[in-house]
Amino acid sequence: MTERYILGIDQSTQGTKALLFDGKGKRICRTDLAHRQIVNEKGWVEHDPVEIYENTLLAVKNLLGKSGIAGDRLTAVGISNQRETALVWDRKTGEPVYNAIVWQCARGAEICRRTQEAGYGQKIREHTGLNLSPYFSAAKLAWILENVPGARERAERGGLCCGTVDSWLVYKLTGGRVFATDPSNASRTQLFNINTLAWDEEICQIFGIPMCCLAEVRDSNGEFGMTDFEGSLPYQIPIHAVLGDSHAALYGQGCLEAGLAKVTYGTGSSVMMNIGSSPILSSRVVTSVGWCMDGKARYVLEGNINYTGAVMTWLKDDLELIQSPGETETLARIANPEDRTYLVPAFTGLGAPYWDSEAKGLFYGMTRTTKKAELAKAGLESIAYQIQDVVEAMEQEAGLKLKQLRADGGATGNGYLMQFQSDLAQIPIQVSLAEELSGIGAAYTAGIAIGEYDPEKVFGNIERRQYLPDMEEGERDRRYEGWKEAVGRALSVPV
Repeated sequence: MTERYILGIDQSTQGTKALLFDGKGKRICRTDLAHRQIVNEKGWVEHDPVEIYENTLLAVKNLLGKSGIAGDRLTAVGISNQRETALVWDRKTGEPVYNAIVWQCARGAEICRRTQEAGYGQKIREHTGLNLSPYFSAAKLAWILENVPGARERAERGGLCCGTVDSWLVYKLTGGRVFATDPSNASRTQLFNINTLAWDEEICQIFGIPMCCLAEVRDSNGEFGMTDFEGSLPYQIPIHAVLGDSHAALYGQGCLEAGLAKVTYGTGSSVMMNIGSSPILSSRVVTSVGWCMDGKARYVLEGNINYTGAVMTWLKDDLELIQSPGETETLARIANPEDRTYLVPAFTGLGAPYWDSEAKGLFYGMTRTTKKAELAKAGLESIAYQIQDVVEAMEQEAGLKLKQLRADGGATGNGYLMQFQSDLAQIPIQVSLAEELSGIGAAYTAGIAIGEYDPEKVFGNIERRQYLPDMEEGERDRRYEGWKEAVGRALSVPV
């Protein structure tokens, strides 16, 4: 019998990955294409939607060439994508009216400020599970409709599509036949009611976004149309999974039951916990739909941290303290263990669980003996401290204690960081040996949906490396208390 394959597309902030998985769920080939980061003098961050789509097509074409697998052996595709990034395009022509506004871009801050002053903040949080913030898609879409000439009028006539990257790719890959998203992505727009699992008419009116411009919401493992990637395949295959990247990573990590959690270490980091079939509202972390499969929703608590891997970039490119991120592990191991220098990387404020956009970054606790190694160690440890803050908040909000934390992302290759994370959390850290958890989650969802994969078998094949707590509890508490003191100094209203 000819072996069949599942295709995974992971469209991330930095680029697009095409991944090929065999009949057992093993990744056998990968190709990547980066896209431009368009940043202006105001710090606004954009992507070219057409470039992203063309890169998606080319990545798949390159994947087939690199793997040597014939296109007629692919049976389905799953898509994971950067979340919150928002874009608007013409419903008939498919032409973007403006560049995609990236999740990192805070140009919607004024829209959020006036919305808060109008007294809508609490209602938005109750309906959507999200604190009012320019981080999410709603304010970005509102900005486009308010600032692109003619956009609002066209939107009100139903002539525009207001969506996220997943719905853009689905639209383009199906030749404009399908404009759809899934609940994981919809729940990150700040326009979706997580209780009714539908677009919220009242919230859409608050932001001035016509509901006729929003995508149809389908199950995360539903069918999102057919595609041949504009001729790269000999016939069309179904798009049978759409998931936001962090949600896909949670699924790919096998965190399918309430109480299981993962952390993805990237430029920023996402800590996400499966909380089951009912939402839990929190003021310290946000509540989203993890996924909805076969009509059944699973909810998550999530804390997003802006500066984790980006701290390493700052140490390398701006301070010129290190030559590569990997150097921090060596420096941390040779640093004075008695040094208590902390870095609070609040370069653009602090996110979960503090939500203080006016917080300022700082080094705290330096002495005359603090040198390069100690500063590098402080930068590395700041990643673990920030994640522990979110883990602690989630445990309290959900009323349970994690038994383990599953980890993925580039920084998991840093043994010092992973051990320190385990010491802080006082639980095992299970590091996935696979690198592409978002793409894995999307591909597994698609493969299971078409009956190609047995869930128990594919999730049972996940390989992990384990780190166990090895720090005396009193020492751990002293270090964590020092971190809390440092954060207190960074907050705009000290605690």
